[in-house]
Amino acid sequence: MLQSVDLHREITLENDLNTDLIVLQSHLESMLDRAKINSAYLRKFQAFEMRLLKLNSLSDMVEHLLDDAKDYFDIDMIGLCLVDEKGEIAAILSEAGYDCRSKKGLTLLDSKNKRVSTFGIMSRPYIGAFNNAKYGNYFSDVEKKPASIAVTPLTRRDTILGSLSLGSYQIDRFADTMATDFVEHLASIVGICLENNLNFETIKRTSFVDGLTGINNRRFFEQRIGEEVDRCRRNLDPISCLFLDIDFFKVVNDKLGHQVGDKVLCEVANAIKAQLRSNDVLARYGGEEFVVLLSNIDEVMVLEIAERILKTIRSLTVILDGSSISVTVSIGVSTYLPAPSSIPSECDIPSMLVKIADAALYKAKRGGRNRVENGGVISEKSGIDKVSVAKI
Repeated sequence: MLQSVDLHREITLENDLNTDLIVLQSHLESMLDRAKINSAYLRKFQAFEMRLLKLNSLSDMVEHLLDDAKDYFDIDMIGLCLVDEKGEIAAILSEAGYDCRSKKGLTLLDSKNKRVSTFGIMSRPYIGAFNNAKYGNYFSDVEKKPASIAVTPLTRRDTILGSLSLGSYQIDRFADTMATDFVEHLASIVGICLENNLNFETIKRTSFVDGLTGINNRRFFEQRIGEEVDRCRRNLDPISCLFLDIDFFKVVNDKLGHQVGDKVLCEVANAIKAQLRSNDVLARYGGEEFVVLLSNIDEVMVLEIAERILKTIRSLTVILDGSSISVTVSIGVSTYLPAPSSIPSECDIPSMLVKIADAALYKAKRGGRNRVENGGVISEKSGIDKVSVAKI
């Protein structure tokens, strides 16, 4: 009887031990699976981080965050809110051809106070279930709300830059038991990249902007014209150029002083800009000369635009310290019409476009000023490595 009891105990202990081993094995396998998942997430995060750090433009950074991050981190939505008190971020993105108004997930606020009133005060990240009353504004542009979220402020040098919000339809994707290290580290990297890109873009913009008038300078124009001509060639779109010169500007400087002359330059620049589209290129070419590049505008349309600018400036009255003067400009026009051709032209189309418009400008000067002169149309004949200029 005693032997039977001992045997039963041994069997029970062995079964318990086997059960414990099975449970332990299950825990080990679960830990290994979790370690593999964590390792995969870490590799993805490192790849995402390295890509983010290598990007050298604000538009690329925003695009990478709002689009690529979903695949890297297996999430369903991401939102980026940025404080843009001076409108610099919007201007930088706009100049890069990035439509920030229609970009889903991107919000630009013109003040820190508006950020607080819109999203509330947040000093630490939140990870957990979605609460529409508290966090609904972070995901206002999505039709289906997330089940779990991770939201964190973006700060740099004790300055609030905005906020980053991640959302998932899975309730356990972001649990309140999770550590905030990952989200805080991601926010830190985003803050650093944002500051670096803003500084870089500001320096670049400053080097391309005329300090007096606030429009682009000749350096910017000479870089951009080649890009625009190449794009029009690929799309077979026309492109036109305006060359403008303020009439009798030297007399203004000599008689009324350079302060009045500077005022005239600024007023004329603003008047020209008001007649252009947001994607048109306006630059101060030098002294009292301005140049405009208009993509997808043919010779008929550009002449209409030139006449409109002429009339606008003709009605302009510049007033400074009791001095009131009227201003006129002379305008030269040229247009380039690309043609389908397997043989690219060896001619320097950008230079020709400016040169012909400049020559037309001086013809307008000789013709009495305060007028528009059309220099002609540059056209490439299909299959012939030659450029012809048709006088109109």
